[in-house]
Amino acid sequence: MRRVLGRVSMLSAVTLAGVALWQPVPALAAEQQPSAKDATATASGEVRRVDAAAGKVAIKHDAISDLELPAMTLVYQASPALLANIKPGDRVRFTAARQNGKYVVTAISN
Repeated sequence: MRRVLGRVSMLSAVTLAGVALWQPVPALAAEQQPSAKDATATASGEVRRVDAAAGKVAIKHDAISDLELPAMTLVYQASPALLANIKPGDRVRFTAARQNGKYVVTAISN
């Protein structure tokens, strides 16, 4: 009986060790499967707020399918130089990119 229990215990331990080896390591799994793809899209919208010094602009826009964004007002990062002639209320055409999970305006014109 002890011999049978010993073999069952050993078999269970080997099985559990094998299952543990096949589980993805969270850090590696996250590196292999990014949570959000990098993408670029051109859209139009209305500027709601501008903070050129901080490099931020809030734009209300319709859905942007290439960035998987619904219609919303979103705060984008932007170069202060791009925001120099932009003010709240302006209708703008802009190019935005998702880079490492952040949204960045790479071009904007009113």
